[in-house]
Amino acid sequence: MSESDYDLVVRSGTVVDGSGGEPFLGDVAVRDGLVVEVGGVTGRGTREIDAEGAIVAPGFVDIHTHYDGQAVWDSTLQPSSWHGVTTVVGGNCGVGFAPVRPQDHEQLIELMEGVEDIPGTALHEGLRWGWTSFGEYLDVLSRRPRDLDFATQVPHAPMRIYAMGKRAVAREPATRDEIAQMALLARESIEAGALGFTTSRTLAHKTKAGEVTPTYGSADEELIEIARAVGETGTGVLQLITEFPDVAEEFSLMRTMASVSGRPLSVSLLQIRETPRRYREVLDAITAANADGLQITAQVGSRGMGLLLGLQCALHPFTTNAVWRSISHLPVAEQAARMRDPAMRGAILDAQTDEKDLRIPGAVRTDRYDAMHELEEFPDYEPSREASILSRARRAGRTPEDVVYDVLVRDEGRGMIYQPFSNYADGNLDAVREMLTHPYTLPGLGDGGAHVGSICDSSFPSTLLQHWVGQRPAGRLDLSFVVRRQARDTARAVGLLDRGELRPGFKADLNVIDLDRMRVHRPEVVYDLPGGGRRLLQRVDGYRHTVVSGVETYHDGEPTGALPGRVVRGAQPAPARGGA
Repeated sequence: MSESDYDLVVRSGTVVDGSGGEPFLGDVAVRDGLVVEVGGVTGRGTREIDAEGAIVAPGFVDIHTHYDGQAVWDSTLQPSSWHGVTTVVGGNCGVGFAPVRPQDHEQLIELMEGVEDIPGTALHEGLRWGWTSFGEYLDVLSRRPRDLDFATQVPHAPMRIYAMGKRAVAREPATRDEIAQMALLARESIEAGALGFTTSRTLAHKTKAGEVTPTYGSADEELIEIARAVGETGTGVLQLITEFPDVAEEFSLMRTMASVSGRPLSVSLLQIRETPRRYREVLDAITAANADGLQITAQVGSRGMGLLLGLQCALHPFTTNAVWRSISHLPVAEQAARMRDPAMRGAILDAQTDEKDLRIPGAVRTDRYDAMHELEEFPDYEPSREASILSRARRAGRTPEDVVYDVLVRDEGRGMIYQPFSNYADGNLDAVREMLTHPYTLPGLGDGGAHVGSICDSSFPSTLLQHWVGQRPAGRLDLSFVVRRQARDTARAVGLLDRGELRPGFKADLNVIDLDRMRVHRPEVVYDLPGGGRRLLQRVDGYRHTVVSGVETYHDGEPTGALPGRVVRGAQPAPARGGA
């Protein structure tokens, strides 16, 4: 063999190939963007990576992100690409930017700004539009190389506004002709390269102006006919989010959608504080649906989903405090300096009331001190009740507001509080473990690209490794299981059968991971969105190398400058050799 039989060889690592099988010591050889040999590789590579002492795993596939806007203007889809993710899927929750008529640009921006907490100024400046149909949107996206692969689904809200105009925003019932047009749009979008269709049935999704998402309350007939049209293409998936106000009623619709389409359907699932055992009802209903031959799964998180509260963030306990608001226009460091003045401290604390401005999304949650925890440099995402702000205050004989105040002004105003609002009703992550290990669930819901001022959960894949495999005192998960779920299973769930495993013929997306060094850092705020918009980012230690299509994109967490990522158009078949 010559010295350059392969483009890349990863040597002497513990290979966790994504199949769920036992790890083994071996090499991985890559040529022309594909894995060509796994095991003992005797030939040489143009590039060689020493993986001794590290894990070699497939690149992760994150099926629930909201990079629909960022992908238009940005080639680096961070923070996801920092966390071993090599393929992301957008268009979730029924919101996005195609199809669209020019007169509806503003409406879609306001919807995305409200539902996914992405600054409108960034969307206004970053979106240059240039498309009407979903296929044209993919054409625009395809002009920009990226640090990972980007796939997306066609969202319900843009389709509804396209077909109904202002009547959609008013959430009026669609006529038969309008339903037929939406079904046609869904079919055309799938044929153009959408991975599937998504919708939202939750009251929590509102525009910037506080209006409920246009898809809320859509008639069953509308969703069923769209699902039928997706099914007629012979490909595509269905995804929805709901609060499950009535589990039986929601599953009646979901079963019908899955049945008439013959396509897989997934639904977001969380443990909700007010109804902490409802998730089990949903899991039981999913199990029954699969027993009846329907492909229904739940997308679940890998930890609590939580608000980040701080002077840098969109929310904190003093957000609506009249005295604090008088200095809220100042830079964060200057706010913190002013707040350290004893007179200002006294005035702010004296002015604090229980009154909440309900026009501010999430403000109603900013006094749940029993659920608030200070976020250290290396966060503990399974904190005890004794570590809560309320417990700390009681032990010190102080008010929780007083303790919170100290946290917020630390480190020139970079102090941060974590407040899980779901998946933490029991004060631990046992419910999350139950959901993660259920046979009909998939890891997801990290929402990369969204909630940029108050939530940063795109590190979920790293939490699976650091917390669930490496650090949890009890109930740890098997490494091979976690890698299979976050790579092969998520890829298959959306029809991407060409990736997620380290086998000959599969796409050469992979990670070299030092599990012993893996540590997720505290999120940080940066102002790098178009127009200087704010967003939360979260770094992680432990990813030694990330490779996309055989090209290294990140080395020890730093970008190499290579941008091999591309737009994925539609489902991808399994390799002819070594396929699923």
